[in-house]
Amino acid sequence: MILIPDAVFDDDHALEQKAAAPLKLVVRRAAQADEIPDEECQTAEAVIGYHRLAYDAALCRRLTRCRILVRAGVGSDNVDLAAFAARGIPVCNVPDYGIAEVADHTIALLLALARGIVEFHRGIAADPVRGWDWRRWPPPVRRLKGQLLLLIGFGTIGRAVARRAQALDLAVGYYDPLVPRDAANATGIRAYDDLDAALGEADIVSLHAMLTPASRNLIDRRRIAAMKAGAILLNTARGGLVDLDALAEGLQSGRIGAAGLDVLPAEPPDPAHLLFAALRQDAPWLRGRLVVTPHAAFLSADAIADMRRQAVETAVAYLRDGSLRHCVNREQLKL
Repeated sequence: MILIPDAVFDDDHALEQKAAAPLKLVVRRAAQADEIPDEECQTAEAVIGYHRLAYDAALCRRLTRCRILVRAGVGSDNVDLAAFAARGIPVCNVPDYGIAEVADHTIALLLALARGIVEFHRGIAADPVRGWDWRRWPPPVRRLKGQLLLLIGFGTIGRAVARRAQALDLAVGYYDPLVPRDAANATGIRAYDDLDAALGEADIVSLHAMLTPASRNLIDRRRIAAMKAGAILLNTARGGLVDLDALAEGLQSGRIGAAGLDVLPAEPPDPAHLLFAALRQDAPWLRGRLVVTPHAAFLSADAIADMRRQAVETAVAYLRDGSLRHCVNREQLKL
């Protein structure tokens, strides 16, 4: 039996049922682990997890027959990888869905800021006559051709962003200690070994890294101080990569020219936080310099269907013949 404890979709899960066949699929929409019946925990051979539950050591112990946990999505920061590894349970994710969508969204955030799209639209919506004035252009508006885009993380999404950026005549570099230096040599993309040095050169910084204990608050006060003055920061990866207080200070001081965010450390955000209070009040210091979307970069009907199907297919493949794809706790399992 395959168990989805914390499903987030309200349909009949026919797509997952088809992918799981002939195995039985049980779907729950639990918000707390204690809402899952013990019988289902003790019967499930595979678990497809979303983001509503913490897949911690306590829940792991309840999954007595579980052979694999698949996180239906990219991030696995709500899973205690070591706890599952200690019981010999591989944890896998679904990293190869929505790649085009996230890459498109990243470039869309950049263009919205660099062309003043949101601020111009707001001005015209408020007053079509007075707002029809290109001289109201916000500070981030700039020529993109020739500017340096630094990608922090050069996996499939980072590379998709690089291809789109090159089509816009941006210079592209990347920092990713896990990727060989020659990974992009043929395409004219520069590899950086020193993140601080790279930040000091980049006009635009775009995050495409996984969230781990080592990468949490990767962009903090020290790193913001290392950034080129007026740089644009984009984050369509994981919210915890950025210290939101430091970002607010960086925007307020002008050290950061603008930011485009699809993910936040806490979602939804605290309305009282400096950044969102200023956004809501249309504070002059932030006007036209921040675009935020609600963790929607991955979004399309096709991408969601891919994610749901692939999560189940990953579990079924392992149960059927031990095929293991996209395992994120492989090092702890010592495979």
